[in-house]
Amino acid sequence: MEIKLEGLTKHYGQVAAVDDLNLHVRDGEFVALLGPSGCGKTTTLLMLAGILRPAAGTIRFGDKVVNLVPPQERNIGMVFQSYALYPHMTAYQNIVYPLRLRRVPEAEMRQRAEKIAERLEIGALFNRKPGELSGGQQQRVALARGLIKQPDILLFDEPLSNLDARLRLTTRGEIKRLQREFGITSVYVTHDQVEALTMADRIAVMREGKLEAYATPNELYERPRTRYVASFIGHPPMNFLPAALAQAGEKTLVHVADTALELPEDLARRLNGNRQVDREVVFGIRPEDLTPDEEGQIGAEVDLVEPLGREDMLVIRAGDTQMNVLAPVGSGFKTGSRLRLRLDPERVHLFDPSTERSLLWN
Repeated sequence: MEIKLEGLTKHYGQVAAVDDLNLHVRDGEFVALLGPSGCGKTTTLLMLAGILRPAAGTIRFGDKVVNLVPPQERNIGMVFQSYALYPHMTAYQNIVYPLRLRRVPEAEMRQRAEKIAERLEIGALFNRKPGELSGGQQQRVALARGLIKQPDILLFDEPLSNLDARLRLTTRGEIKRLQREFGITSVYVTHDQVEALTMADRIAVMREGKLEAYATPNELYERPRTRYVASFIGHPPMNFLPAALAQAGEKTLVHVADTALELPEDLARRLNGNRQVDREVVFGIRPEDLTPDEEGQIGAEVDLVEPLGREDMLVIRAGDTQMNVLAPVGSGFKTGSRLRLRLDPERVHLFDPSTERSLLWN
């Protein structure tokens, strides 16, 4: 089922929770709505579900406008953060409840429940009540309840937030696998960029009710079109430094951290084509694109070492500028260590200080 949001708007008093949102979700696509608390992602989901009514704009499921269609007639499945299971019912009763409301015959309910339970490996839990289930088991029961009605659209509202890290990882894979098997168009709300990057076909990054970017995970990571997207996608987050561009003959230089770096020809061509030379810029580089190297371009000092398990994050200072750098475990760096950093010029990002838009990827 294709979803189209056209000029979708929702206000709470003078506050625009969602502001003129335009979004197209293709049939069978898995789209994540990503952003911090208050960005409008859950409000958007609740309008899709029919729980909230938009102040303006249109919601289309296929060719049908569903703005005034009540939730029970939209043929959607919804999986909540809180699981929303009835505590007095068994897992089986919770799973088949949507079918019972539709007066589906008992034999068919049992058959469909057993089929879903087999895929989710929860058949042995049918006679248990939610209080007797772990968090992961409750989430699978909630997912089974959403799938059993064979919905056209699946909506997820931060469904993994209450799970521990290990269970979150396995459940992430299960949800994505099931979504692909069933081919159900899915919209997934999360504030966790890792969930969005690993699960979604495309990600809608939201900011203060507006759509900041809408692209594939790889495009958002490799070619962020705004500083906000660059800072939100990637962990540890991108480093941002004040810098200046200058032309030196045929070369385009960026002056940053007391160093003059020559930009590669393809990036320089993008800047020159947009007449973006000889100006102040915001220089961006990801921690993984900075490597300790005795022959590196930038001299720095280690302020702090943070062990991350498979690698260490170095908080370093180059002149008046602080940056994060990833280094192999056991590299021997300590607070106060001097080092040089090799920077990959092909991985540079440049942003306009006023508009915060990329000078390379717009």
